[in-house]
Amino acid sequence: MNVGTPQAARPFHQRRGLLIAVIVIIAVVILILVHLLGGKKARTGTPPQVVSATAATLGDMPEILNELGTVTPVATVNVLPQLSGYLTAVGYQEGQDVTKGQFLAQIDPRQYEIDKQQAQAQLAKDQASLAQARADLARYAQLHAQKSIAEQTYADQQFTVRQEEAAVQADQANIAQYDLDLAYCHITAPVAGRVGLRLVDPGNYVTASSSPGIVTITTMKPTTVQFTVPQNSLAKVLQQFNAPGAKLAVAIYNSDNSRQLATGTLYAISNQMATSTGTVPLRATVPNADEALFPSEFVNVQLLVDTLQNAVLVPTPAVQSGAPGDYVYLVNDDQTVSVHKVTQGPSDGKSTVILSGLSAGQTVVTDGMDRLSDGARIKIAAAKPAQAGSAPAAASSSAGPPQPHGKRAHASASATQAS
Repeated sequence: MNVGTPQAARPFHQRRGLLIAVIVIIAVVILILVHLLGGKKARTGTPPQVVSATAATLGDMPEILNELGTVTPVATVNVLPQLSGYLTAVGYQEGQDVTKGQFLAQIDPRQYEIDKQQAQAQLAKDQASLAQARADLARYAQLHAQKSIAEQTYADQQFTVRQEEAAVQADQANIAQYDLDLAYCHITAPVAGRVGLRLVDPGNYVTASSSPGIVTITTMKPTTVQFTVPQNSLAKVLQQFNAPGAKLAVAIYNSDNSRQLATGTLYAISNQMATSTGTVPLRATVPNADEALFPSEFVNVQLLVDTLQNAVLVPTPAVQSGAPGDYVYLVNDDQTVSVHKVTQGPSDGKSTVILSGLSAGQTVVTDGMDRLSDGARIKIAAAKPAQAGSAPAAASSSAGPPQPHGKRAHASASATQAS
């Protein structure tokens, strides 16, 4: 019988299946090893970081102090009555510009006119008494020369004449006082400027120096702007301010620093420092011909202290701050970067002066520094096509005042230069 044949063939089929399984397992292991080894080899070459870079340049940098200021008029006068009486007339309109000496208001002068007439009558009486006393003195002088009257009588008459002369002088002073009172009844503008809202209406009884007064006059042009500078900047300001013929320019911007309102010059520095804030008050004069500055308005002040000539300039975004202090990422010849410590100086928002640690011509990273580290490989981004109007922006001088969004505009220009 052939019953034993399948039993003899079974071990051979089992051995063949086992051999196939071993071959499959070995192939899988080889594939896994190849995949793992190939992945590690690929990861060893980390791709370079794409950045924007530009070279440090030489240029002029204005040294500007940005401070908060307040428009302070040259003169603000609250016109007060100098005597008492009823206000009979007002000669101005609210918000009107007036000149010095212009009529403002009238106080009823009748009482003071009557007082003056009484003083004039008293003067006439005392002048008559003085004339009589002088005539008597002349007669007594003749009698005294003839030894016909006592010495005491002659001396008494001399004293009488002097008393009458003093009475006449007192009367003249009283008349002058009433003349002054009548002048005070006619109230005029003590300074040129703009009147505010009317503080008292005709028909009211006012008293001497009564509050709130008649009206307030504020000089609109020229005007001044008062601001403060920190004590650390005072030495530089004093040095330039005291230089022969020097005039420090001041630019005034509105409260949100978006529009320039006026320009002026620094003309006064306070003689004391505020100990609570460590600042010194300064004042600049402004022509304010267009009256763009309004009294008590809050403004931003830019004081041009000095201009650094041939300074090393880099885009402001290139300067970073961290554990080493202020530093930049310096681009090496082998397309790697190194952390380079620098000392930064003034900045106009677009560019920053490097006082030490960097030379003109060295290339620094301006954008893409988020994942950089010392020794990292980089790839400088290709230049982007210039947009309309970008050339004038790139060619603008760094000496101008800071503009909004200056860092973004400079970052685009830096990428273009790096190419």
